[in-house]
Amino acid sequence: MSSVAQPLSDESVPSAAAVPDPPRQRDAERTRAEILDVATQEFADRGYAGARVDEIAAKTSTTKRMIYYYFGGKEQLYVAVLERAYKRIRSLEQQLDVEHLDPVQAVRELACLTFDHHEAHPEFIRLVSIENIHRAEHIARSEALSGLANPVLDVLGRILARGWDAGLFRDDVDALDVHQVISSFCVFRTANRHTWRVLFGRDMLDAERREHQRRMVGDLVVAHLTAR
Repeated sequence: MSSVAQPLSDESVPSAAAVPDPPRQRDAERTRAEILDVATQEFADRGYAGARVDEIAAKTSTTKRMIYYYFGGKEQLYVAVLERAYKRIRSLEQQLDVEHLDPVQAVRELACLTFDHHEAHPEFIRLVSIENIHRAEHIARSEALSGLANPVLDVLGRILARGWDAGLFRDDVDALDVHQVISSFCVFRTANRHTWRVLFGRDMLDAERREHQRRMVGDLVVAHLTAR
């Protein structure tokens, strides 16, 4: 007499979280990430016009055909590089816990975060400079990038609102004004490092002056917000 199959208990059925991604999917994600890593450096070093998909393929463990399979073409790959670069800095800004800091300290923390990111990722600064040469035509075509300005402005807006309520900040400055001040300092320091060093004999990324400059950007923003 055959035994009757017993229903599986809840413990017998693996949860969705416990089931690993198929190896093929994980391989695809790794391949895509590798392509983006190499492409980021190529576009940053050579610009959009100078970068070659052949060179990118040669520096990865994949082929030109696979790059086109994953991204569709050179322009789409370049846009994907820009999207990832912008998403990284926006993600860091959103993760910053500003709600538990007083408004002055919160805006300093955001300025320091931007300072640290831009110093650690000079390729981001070069990519932004290159895209400005192209009058932001690639960013304009990206749906993903169209809403990426909002997170940092939301963070700054919350900081400013608390500063206004406390009577700490002037009320004729908006979030975009503050973002401009922070970005101007942090981008200039990285983008103009080499010409500044040759012309004035000072490396703006000199480790001995790093903390001085890091405090400086915070001082500039706070002074701007509290000027009467």
